[in-house]
Amino acid sequence: MAMTAAMRRLHRRLPAKERYPLTPREIVDSGAKQAGIVLPSEAAKDVTAAAHFAYGAVTGAMLAAMNPDPKRRTGAAYGVAIWLASYMGWIPAVGTLRPATQHPPRRNFLMIGVHIIWGAATAAAMRELRLARETILADGPDKDAPR
Repeated sequence: MAMTAAMRRLHRRLPAKERYPLTPREIVDSGAKQAGIVLPSEAAKDVTAAAHFAYGAVTGAMLAAMNPDPKRRTGAAYGVAIWLASYMGWIPAVGTLRPATQHPPRRNFLMIGVHIIWGAATAAAMRELRLARETILADGPDKDAPR
């Protein structure tokens, strides 16, 4: 949610000619076209939101698998790595979008920035979940007593 909120707020600060849909929607539109699927606009919005959150969940789970207790700065660096692997790696490799170097710099800065936010927020959320597991979700002193 932190990333999506930042994307929405920063997108409106772009110059008018660069205020077209951000890359998650471009990826869905291009992927649908590559697959020969016609997505109505309303459906494309829902698929974009679901795909974007699913990708964030999968890549967040990968962070947890590599480092179960990352610091925010580690999460932020991981966010940049995800941006790099995606927008300079697999996305252009499969022909979905051109590499980020061929997109407007302001849009790239926006997307790098929101990936930093995503990574830091993901690391913070992981920490909160770990702390909850150790405290409010932990066994109490009478864990075997009937309730």
